Amino acid sequence: MENFEQENIGANEPVLEQIATPDRNRRRKPSAEKSCLMYLHDLVYLLAAIVVVFLLCFRVVVVSGTSMNNTLLDGDYVLLIDNAFCGSFQLGDIVVASKESFDNGEPIIKRVIGVSGQWVDIDFDVGVVYVGDDLDHMVPLDEPYTLTDTNLYEGVDFPLQVDDGCLFVMGDNRNKSKDSRNPQIGLIDEREVMGKVLLLFFPGTNDGEYSRDFGRIGVIS
Repeated sequence: MENFEQENIGANEPVLEQIATPDRNRRRKPSAEKSCLMYLHDLVYLLAAIVVVFLLCFRVVVVSGTSMNNTLLDGDYVLLIDNAFCGSFQLGDIVVASKESFDNGEPIIKRVIGVSGQWVDIDFDVGVVYVGDDLDHMVPLDEPYTLTDTNLYEGVDFPLQVDDGCLFVMGDNRNKSKDSRNPQIGLIDEREVMGKVLLLFFPGTNDGEYSRDFGRIGVIS
């Protein structure tokens, strides 16, 4: 009887149902407008970072003159990697340099023909350039990029050895280029190099001589 009464008492007690309530600590999903603002905020910071990196590492240069025809034309826009980030220089690189002894330091754009320690010789009669690590092992350069042979003597005598930390440079339009063959320019100190040309991103026309060819856009070789 005692057990029965206890069971009845338990049965008569009100049953409390557990009702699920939302977790007040759970984050609410941001609205579409707030999400867009967050994405826009992140995008602005990303673009700012890209601009800073671009300004530190790269330069934009407009080619002036025809000394690099037909690789580069007057009016071409090219992208340089800054000298501080371009590493060592190799034969065939196209560089922009500023030489105070020539044209008040106006930038010039030329191709690297000889690097530190190498010997350079030119046979002006046949227009061939020779380069080597020593005078006994000089070989003619294969230069499909030149517009003309190298027949123009400008005052520097050959053979010559490139000084440590310097470059010997020439334009691809060999007979219409002032470069390291000219005593006013001579060897280029690597510290005078502003940067190395990476690519052409907007084509020029050589002052209207050619139509604008967007197929030329790309890496320069």
